[in-house]
Amino acid sequence: MPFNNFERFIAFRYIKPLRSEGLLSIISWFSFFGICIGVATLIITMSVMNGFRYELENRIIGFNGHIYINNYEKYFEDISQDFSSINEIKFIDANITDQVLISANAETRGIILKSFNSENIDYYNFKNKKDDSNKFMLDEIYLGSKLAERLNVEIGSQIKLYTSSSINSPFGQLPKSRLINVGGYFDTGMSEYDGNYAFLNLEEMQKIYGVNNRVSAIEIHLKDSSFTDRINNQVNEIIKEKELFYSRDWKQVNAFFFETLSIERNVMFIILSLIIIVAAFNVITCLFILVKNKANEIAILKTIGTPDISILRIFIIIGSLIGVAGSLIGSLIGIIVTLNLENIRQILNNLFNLNLFPSQFYFIDKIPTIIDYNQIFFIFVFSIIISLLATIYPSRVASKMKIKDIFSNA
Repeated sequence: MPFNNFERFIAFRYIKPLRSEGLLSIISWFSFFGICIGVATLIITMSVMNGFRYELENRIIGFNGHIYINNYEKYFEDISQDFSSINEIKFIDANITDQVLISANAETRGIILKSFNSENIDYYNFKNKKDDSNKFMLDEIYLGSKLAERLNVEIGSQIKLYTSSSINSPFGQLPKSRLINVGGYFDTGMSEYDGNYAFLNLEEMQKIYGVNNRVSAIEIHLKDSSFTDRINNQVNEIIKEKELFYSRDWKQVNAFFFETLSIERNVMFIILSLIIIVAAFNVITCLFILVKNKANEIAILKTIGTPDISILRIFIIIGSLIGVAGSLIGSLIGIIVTLNLENIRQILNNLFNLNLFPSQFYFIDKIPTIIDYNQIFFIFVFSIIISLLATIYPSRVASKMKIKDIFSNA
């Protein structure tokens, strides 16, 4: 909707009372600050949720692969070499994963035991070794930090492992057991993994389970998670000629978890958008008061032949300026606060002796934030649209006012 010079001139003259007339000034400033706060809060919240999602994706993918290849039989021959020609693959980890019982210091826990290939161990950056040599003993087990704490074991402690495999004995079928030393810990920052998982060398696990050169899963780690869909299609093309094989990607395996995060983010957006909508109602109130105060001027404009559409546009300009200014300032505040959110947290902690965002609960040393400028643009446009919609009704009322009614009520 184009605005001519006359409409802009009158609109800017009418804006002056917004800054000087008592109640009208207060309402207009409330509208402006409400839109600012709403936009800034939306940007900060969405950026923090983006950061959390990124951190969770990295930790889940860092612990597991991007693509999982399984077989309808529990153990199968390793076919990792069939995928060696795919350049986007970072490394392939064929492993055995099983539920086991682990016992130490009169404590017994059911956990997931997962094998690691010694050739790939450098890729697991969450490992905490007992020294800095990157040397892993093939016959030692590596526990999650929370699991080790619950079992009250240290590096070098001995634990007993009970597997799902069984052996014949005079007393019937008994689970295979094995005494094994603790070689180190790992800390992913996710309690689900740190409290319920342990690692053992693949060759050692194959011996325990009696499945030489066979595995229960093949995990493909990619150089970039954006390759997932394309590489998964290539993998499916390769394995479709093999019997009983199937593949899944990390998004399918964790679909419920990330769907929950997505719903949470959408709900947060809707709730925080109410701040902007409430501020827009203040814009409506502000314009109605301005229309009432400027009734005589509107009558004069109509008397000299100003069309209704021009009066409509004049008040739309006034309301839009509040919305655009609030959205612009709010976006800048949101970006600046997001970029310095960790510094703000540290300052508040030091000044008021607080413990905001404790790492022992969130397993992250600092508040993760990722600014998505496309998302910010969407929030900015959304705020302006809400502000524009709020101006239409009072502007239309102003444009439809009759000269005789204005002077009769004067």
